Amino acid sequence: MPEGKEKKDRGWTEVHQEECKGCGLCVESCPVCGMRLSDRLNGQGYHFGEYQGHGCTGCGVCFYACPEPGAITVYKN
Repeated sequence: MPEGKEKKDRGWTEVHQEECKGCGLCVESCPVCGMRLSDRLNGQGYHFGEYQGHGCTGCGVCFYACPEPGAITVYKN
């Protein structure tokens, strides 16, 4: 990649915090390491998954790995 050129994200992920049970499957499945478990807790006392803000390819692997319906939404640019 030419110097000074940043690779643009091809998507982003939104985790619906109160739906997340903190299992970490989204974190483990992300091929670009764009997810992590938050230091904060949701209303149920779980460290919820969160998008780190960069690197997303919009592949949707985190969405498919998540056992909680509706907890993760993936957007593509």
